[in-house]
Parts: sequence; C-alpha cells; structure tokens
Amino acid sequence: MTVKSKLSDVGTSIFAVMSKLANDNDAINLSQGFPDFNTYDDLIDLVHYYMKRGDNQYAPMPGVFRLREKIIKKIERQYNARYDVDNEITVTAGATQALFTAITAFVNEGDEVIVFEPAYDSYVPAITLNGGKPCFIPLKTPDFTIDWDEVEKNITPRTRMIIINSPHNPTGSMLSKEDFKELERLTRGTNILILSDEVYEYIVFDGNKHTSISFFPKLKERSLVVSSFGKTYHTTGWKLGYCVAPKKLMQEFRKIHQFIVFAVNTPVQMAVADYLDKEEKYLELSGFYQAKRDYFLNHIKNSRFKYVPAKGTYFQLLDYSAIAKEKDVLFAERMVKEFHLASIPISVFYNNAPKQYFLRFCFAKSEETLHAAAEILNKM
Repeated sequence: MTVKSKLSDVGTSIFAVMSKLANDNDAINLSQGFPDFNTYDDLIDLVHYYMKRGDNQYAPMPGVFRLREKIIKKIERQYNARYDVDNEITVTAGATQALFTAITAFVNEGDEVIVFEPAYDSYVPAITLNGGKPCFIPLKTPDFTIDWDEVEKNITPRTRMIIINSPHNPTGSMLSKEDFKELERLTRGTNILILSDEVYEYIVFDGNKHTSISFFPKLKERSLVVSSFGKTYHTTGWKLGYCVAPKKLMQEFRKIHQFIVFAVNTPVQMAVADYLDKEEKYLELSGFYQAKRDYFLNHIKNSRFKYVPAKGTYFQLLDYSAIAKEKDVLFAERMVKEFHLASIPISVFYNNAPKQYFLRFCFAKSEETLHAAAEILNKM
C-alpha cells in the first residue's frame, strides 16, 4: 500500500524527542511546558463531585452554559469587551484544538496566513492541511518584536489571516498597545482575520498587564481569541480551552468544531465554572510565576548563559553563545546526554532559522527542580 502524507515534512515533535531523551538519560526535564506540581485540591474535589453527581454525559456542543457565562463576564471585567453567551463563545478541548478549528474554518486553498517566527508549532501544520500558504515574518531580536513595515510589505490580496501570540511562546515577549494600533491600521478596510493566541494571559511579569485584542473594538470585530485553563489552573492534561469571536465568525467556527470534537469533558467544565468565582486563583498567577522566574534567574546569574528576563509565559530563553557555537539542536541534545538537563532548541520554532544560540527552559517547576537545574547550568 502506498500512503501519501499530508504532512510529509513533519516528524516526531521536538517536545516528544527531548522528553524521551530526558527519560533515557535520567535528566531534569525543563523542555515540555507543563508544571511538575499538582493543581488545587479543591478543584479536583469539584471535578469528583460532578462525576459522582452524574454529570458524565455529553455537554452542549458550544460548552456548558454556566461556564460560557462565567468566561464572558470575566472577559468583560478584564478587557471591557462584551460577547454574547449564546452565539460568540465555544468551549474547546484545549487551545490547540481551538487554533486548529479556527484555521480550518477560514483558511482555504491558496490563502496566505502571516505567521511570526519563532512560532508555536501547531500553527503551520494546520495552515498546510487546509491548503493555505504560511507567510513567515521573523521577530526582531534581541527583544523579539514585530517589524510592522515588514508586515505591510507581506500583505497581499490573498492574505486571509494573521496569527498573533501574546504573551509569546517560546520567547516570553509581549505585544504593546502600539502593536495593536499598527495591526488595526494595516487590517482596516480588508477581509483579513486575526487569530489571537492568548493562553498565557495571566502569566505576565514586572507590573505589566496583558493586553487582549478584545480590548480594541475595531480589531475585535475581525478576531478569534483563544485561551486555555490548562495554563491557568496547572491542568494541561485536562485539555480545556475556549474561543470567543463575533457571531458571524463563531458560526463558522462551530461548524468545524462539532465534527472535530463535538463536546468537551462535562465534569471538568462544571468544576471550572464554579472555580472561576475564585478570581484570586488566576489573578495571583503573575506573582506566583514571577517568583519562579526570578528564583531561576537569580540562581544562574553567575553562569555563562546570557538572558533577557521573560516578560510573560513560564518560559525563559537562555543564550549559550559564550559556551559553544554549535547548532542549538545539537547543543540541546549534548546537554541532555552529558549534563542531564533537557531544554528546547529555538530553531524548531522557525521555518528557516537564523543563526542564533537560544534554548528555551520551562520554569513551571518546583524550587527543588529549578535549583538542581541551575546547579547544572552554572557548571557549564
């Protein structure tokens, strides 16, 4: 039998590769982006309560009404943006499913999609599977900012979508209000849609606040906004996210959503709906993760690695150019085998990676884990 692959250039993800290397070499794993500590006991108790109560059958296709209602109210409080609970929000099986669904709903054969690199690894395969053409624009180092003049040069009559991600995985950078003003200017009078990946919206540092695209009325009317409870409640394995968008966009989104997953885990939705009343749980995340970022960086300040503190997310880039000049994939593999510490090379987030010497480290870990990792980095 001959099988023609739709993603012939795609192999095993770097996350799986590095995690296997970490396991095989008994290494500390700061590669994949998940905490090594558990979620809240009372949230687990709520899920158990709804399971025992019998809430174990299909939820409504758009999501449990009470959860949608709580999310809508949360968005209005934080970003002064209103969405309709019946027609403008859908609960999804994690953010990646929401991103795939949004791209599938609107990207057709030959459409162009602007992607800023380095980019989260699910964007481009989704574009390719739907016959679209990714248009790659590299972020400007050292701060990983957008060159809006370059964006303007790359907008064509075939541009269908622009994907933005703030706070940004893998660099930890954030978009400013000026960035959104430029985005509004460039899309004014066009049919370009914006897909805004905001899963780290509550993990921002140094007194900064996340700026959602929902805050800008002219951008809101052409945008699909994606977020996730996995990052918010330390429950990446529960795969619970959502997408909000104007009614005319959400109608198309739901057409695809119903045939990808139809409905999402019912007892988890019920529990999270209750837990959203504990506003402090997500508002305290910035301080919680900044303490971990600062702990990690303070313990490697005398190492040979260079860094700019991440503005958001729970990832920190480290520049190893003072230690070695080999390619980042090779250096990352050698670090696992020789020093027993796993990270993610940044080149894998590019279509055509520039010559850089960055590795991404996840600091959503216990102080014990971060201290052990720092000791290794200090010896290199």
